[in-house]
Amino acid sequence: MAGTLYITGDTAADKLLNTNANALLLGMLLDQQVPMEWAFQGPATLKSRLGHLDPKKIAAMDQDEFVSICCEKPAIHRFPGSMGKRVHQVCTALTDEYKGSAANIWKGVDSGADLFRRLKALPGFGDEKSKIFVALLAKTQGIAPDGWREAAGKFGDDTPRSVADVVDDDSLGKVRDWKKAQKAAKKDKQDRPLS
Repeated sequence: MAGTLYITGDTAADKLLNTNANALLLGMLLDQQVPMEWAFQGPATLKSRLGHLDPKKIAAMDQDEFVSICCEKPAIHRFPGSMGKRVHQVCTALTDEYKGSAANIWKGVDSGADLFRRLKALPGFGDEKSKIFVALLAKTQGIAPDGWREAAGKFGDDTPRSVADVVDDDSLGKVRDWKKAQKAAKKDKQDRPLS
C-alpha cells in the first residue's frame, strides 16, 4: 500500500497513513468533531507514544491504560477518553475478525458493497464514515473493488467533499471551501438539508 492521501501537513504522518493500513483506518475512525488534519495526525501520535500501531498489542492492553496514553498532551482527539476507548474497540475487532490487520478488511473483497458492510460492522463506523472510507480507499489507495462508487454514495463522485478527495494543498482547499458552502447552505456532506 502506497497511497496519495495528503492531509496532516506532516510528511512523515502522511507517509504513515499511505503505507500502513492500521494507521489509515484509525485516522478515519478519529475523523469526527475535529479538523481532518488533527484526526489523521492521531495515528502518528499514537505510534510515537507506543512504538507501534499493532492492533493485537493495543487490544491486549488494559483499556484504561491505553486511554491514558491517548489523553497525554497533545491529546489524540478533542474527546480523547471516548475516542481512546473506540480505538481500543476497533483494535480488538481487528484482532478478533481480521488477524490484527486493517488491510485484511479489504484484502480479497469481492465488491464495494461487501467492503462497506465490513467497515460498517466496526465500532465507530456508521453509514457515512464507512462510505467515506470506501471512497478514500478507491481514490487515494488504489483499492477499488467493483461497485465502490455505488457503495460510497455521494462520496464516490468527483465533488471534493471529504478527506477522500484530498491529495494536495489545492484539493484540501477545495474540500474546505465546499464544506463552508454546505454549512452556509445548511446541508450535510451528502447534499441533504440539515434538520
